[in-house]
Amino acid sequence: MTDEKKAAGPAPAVEQPAVEQSPENVPAPTGEVRPIGERHGMFGVKGTGDTSGYGGLVAPVVYPPAAERPYGGWFDVVADGLDPLIDSVVIHRGEITFHIAPDNLIAAAKLLRDDPKLRFELCAGVSGVHYPADTGRELHAVYSFLSMTFNRRIRVEVSVPDADPHLPSLCPVYPAVDWHEREAYDMFGIIFDGHPALTRILMPDDWPGFPQRKDYPLGGIPVEYKGGTIPPPDQRRSYS
Repeated sequence: MTDEKKAAGPAPAVEQPAVEQSPENVPAPTGEVRPIGERHGMFGVKGTGDTSGYGGLVAPVVYPPAAERPYGGWFDVVADGLDPLIDSVVIHRGEITFHIAPDNLIAAAKLLRDDPKLRFELCAGVSGVHYPADTGRELHAVYSFLSMTFNRRIRVEVSVPDADPHLPSLCPVYPAVDWHEREAYDMFGIIFDGHPALTRILMPDDWPGFPQRKDYPLGGIPVEYKGGTIPPPDQRRSYS
């Protein structure tokens, strides 16, 4: 090492940019939940045997309450970008969900994709959820979005009544949700208007009903494999 380098001393430390943190990953405090129904048995089914061994279970179906600003960290940045399209915001276990009306879904998706402060380049898919006791909002569609630019993940949740389960398709905005929307239609009966080919993806085209709804029977439909018949679950063994 030269005398000049010795005299100069060690190089000054380079200041690193602060990393934005999301709220701490903790459960909601006791009592801060919104009840939306009651589940009987392990699966909540009716009119058929429950082979889980938890047929006598009675448990409330609860939903975390709406959060209030400030949400913390980058959550507020995303919320600012989506205002005024947001109906409510839920933060639970360090994850944020934006509840949005069906009519605002396309506008919200375009903002998430195109706003330079948001840049959610990927919609990782859509999942269906069925809350039979949530009157007028029985079917929920939950979209997962990822910003690869900022390494952020959020959810957008939209609800519709099972009597009119129509949502606009996000295929024109995020083409990769094509098969995810078909699965949500196949399993829950959510109709995505504008989808290029909304047909069943898992079940046969003439299959009756939507197997992942809570009101779908748990059994009672025999399944055949190469000539061998498998009886419905409630007929395989006795739990009396």
